[in-house]
Amino acid sequence: MKVSIDQSKCVAAGSCVAAAAAVFDQRDEDGIVVLLNASPPADLADDVRQAAAVCPAMAITVED
Repeated sequence: MKVSIDQSKCVAAGSCVAAAAAVFDQRDEDGIVVLLNASPPADLADDVRQAAAVCPAMAITVED
């Protein structure tokens, strides 16, 4: 699995962090998403897909 983010689309909702805190974080100054792990382990795959699904800005891309 490969995960990428588009920070220019991010609206700082934090949904991704709530779904997969081991993979996503937010910048302190503005809440924009930060990718912590672009190749998360298989046991986090469902959480990462959920994060992408709930992102209101569709700023997360997941490739298998």
